Amino acid sequence: MTPSFRLVGAAWAALSLGCITARVEAQSGKPAAEAQPAPAARELERVDGLLAPLLEQFDVPALGGAVIELERGLVAAGVSGVRARGSEARVELDDRWHLGSCTKAMTATLAARLVADGKIGFDTTVAEAFLKLGERVHPKWRDVKLEWLLQNRGGAPGKPPGTVWIELFARDKDPLEARSWFVEQLLAAEPANEPGTKFEYSNQGFVIAGAMLEARGGKSWEELLAREVFEPLGMASAGFGPPGSADQLDQPRGHNPKPQAPGPRADNPRAIGPAGTVHASLADWAKFVHQHLRGAAGHKGLVSSGLFEQMHACPQMQAYAMGWGVASRPWAGGDVLTHSGSNTMWFCTVWIAPEKGVALLATCNQGGESATKACDAVIQALAKARGLM
Repeated sequence: MTPSFRLVGAAWAALSLGCITARVEAQSGKPAAEAQPAPAARELERVDGLLAPLLEQFDVPALGGAVIELERGLVAAGVSGVRARGSEARVELDDRWHLGSCTKAMTATLAARLVADGKIGFDTTVAEAFLKLGERVHPKWRDVKLEWLLQNRGGAPGKPPGTVWIELFARDKDPLEARSWFVEQLLAAEPANEPGTKFEYSNQGFVIAGAMLEARGGKSWEELLAREVFEPLGMASAGFGPPGSADQLDQPRGHNPKPQAPGPRADNPRAIGPAGTVHASLADWAKFVHQHLRGAAGHKGLVSSGLFEQMHACPQMQAYAMGWGVASRPWAGGDVLTHSGSNTMWFCTVWIAPEKGVALLATCNQGGESATKACDAVIQALAKARGLM
């Protein structure tokens, strides 16, 4: 029987799997990422050959895959295919991939960094973060905690109001200003669910959380994420929106189903960045995922082990933590942290297996069912190659 790797969107709500339960330690101090031991210099194992047969099988333009180990970091990676259908430009190992909703774990990590700095708390409420909005905030939003929003149980709607979403595209010139406007529209209306009581996967909730971080951090979400996550981890390739330039094929292009040149309609509005607009190379995404693999094993890194535990713990009767789905898989020896991301033009997925000390990544420059199945197949191929199944 082929194992199921897919856990996307609303599927989190249907899970009744065990959570990673953990005692939250004292949250004193923000450890430097450099404090963890650096992996020894070595030649990276290439897994391009595992990916190549999957291109034709699933009819996708390109795939990427990577393996991360607890002690050594990135140990294997590969790519196969073309940057755009109809071109001869092959994808390269250092090319950048859109990570979609796998950005959510980065927003949660940024929140933990600011919690460690004392700039915000996971229990900080909407009313406390947005003092200037005052009575413009619907009463039912006022006591919603940052933690709830990061766990998709803050009451935010699964879909934004249609008219608001259309106007958000028109306001896309300044993501900080547009995000502020978008959040104000969301908070003026009654929450979709009773806050703190019901899970609903919501990009809107993460945008509100990102705006709370901006309010307390004093800079845009983009600037804060670069300063607090990308720079300490050396994620030089990381950025926002579709990678590359519109006038030359210097990076992979998203497909839906035709290649989409970078531009305003090649991604969601920049204002929803905290929910899913980061791009990065496989190696740089692996640096971030390695932090959470180590954190799930009880090590400190960007934040204390206690804050990692708090991010990875999901509420009772819910299989979603802060930016991570929580599930159980036999091949992983127990619980896993997982997430997938797509803006309909790209797809990616990550699985972290703390009991095995390994994490697996897969990326595709196409959205839709074929890309989802292709990335599932990449994860399965990598897992088999590592003797996990």
